[in-house]
Amino acid sequence: MTKPTIGFIGLGQMGLPMIRNLLRAQFHVMGFDLNPHAATSLTQEENFKAATSPTQVSTECDVVILMLPNSKIVDALLWDGENALAHHLNASQILVDMGSSDPVHTRENFTKLAALNIPFCDAPVSGGVKRATDGSLSIMMGGEKVHIEKIRPVLEALGKTLVHVGSSGAGHAVKALNNYVSAAGLLAVSEALVAAEKFGIDPHLVNQVFNASTGKNNTTDVKVENFMLSGSFNSGFSLALMRKDLQTALNFIDRMGTSDDFVAVCTRTWTQAESELDKGADHTAMYKFIQERT
Repeated sequence: MTKPTIGFIGLGQMGLPMIRNLLRAQFHVMGFDLNPHAATSLTQEENFKAATSPTQVSTECDVVILMLPNSKIVDALLWDGENALAHHLNASQILVDMGSSDPVHTRENFTKLAALNIPFCDAPVSGGVKRATDGSLSIMMGGEKVHIEKIRPVLEALGKTLVHVGSSGAGHAVKALNNYVSAAGLLAVSEALVAAEKFGIDPHLVNQVFNASTGKNNTTDVKVENFMLSGSFNSGFSLALMRKDLQTALNFIDRMGTSDDFVAVCTRTWTQAESELDKGADHTAMYKFIQERT
C-alpha cells in the first residue's frame, strides 16, 4: 500500500525530531509552524516540504498531526475564522492531536468533528526530546479502534510503546495523569536532595542510592545528574508546560470527583516555581527553586 502523506503542524523541540523519524521511515511530510524559520533545518531533507499555511497541510495530506502546546491553540486552529482547519478536512483524512490537550476539550472536538464526518484521534507522547529523537516515545492513544489502526504504522515510526487506552480523550487524560506522577516525583526528589545536602551528604551519592533502591524514578535515573546537579537545567521541557499539564490533571481529577489532595499541593508548588523562576525556565529548574526556598 502507498504510504500516507503526513501533515505536521507544530515544529518545536518535539516536532522537529519526530518529523525526522517519519522521514527516516520513508513518509512524505509537509510541515507548518507560525515561526517561519522553524522548518529551516528540514528544508534539505528528502521528502519534506514546508507549508505556507495550515490550510495547505489540510488539503494536501492524508494524516494531519497537531503537536501544539495546549487546547486553546488547538481549538482556535480547528474552529476560528474562515480558514479554520475543520472546514478543510474530510472523511478520507485522519486528524491526530499529539500535544498535551485537555481531555474534555478533546472529547468535545471529537464530537464536533464526528458531526462533520472527520476522523479524530488523540495520541499524546511521553519521553521528552531524547526519546523523540531516537524514536522511542511512549504514545497513549484515544479514539475509535478503526482509526487508531489506520494511523498505527505512522505512530510506530515515532514510538516504541503504543497503548490504545480508550475512547476519545483517554489518551490526553492518561498523558496529564502521567505528567502529574512525573512532576510529583521530581518535586519529591528535589526536596530530598536539598535536605540531604543541608545535612552534609553529597547529593550525587544520595541519588546513587536512590537509583539502587525503591526511590528510583525517571527523575533520579535521567534528570538528576544530567540536568539538575549539573546546573544546566536544559532538558528541553519547560516548567510552564509541566505546570500546565499539572493543572490539566488537577482539573480532570476534580471532574472525576476523586481524591485530589496531593495533586493540589503539587500543582500549587509548581505554580509558585513558575512565578518566581525566569520565564522559559526548564522544568528541572524545580531543583533550583527548592534550593533557593531553603
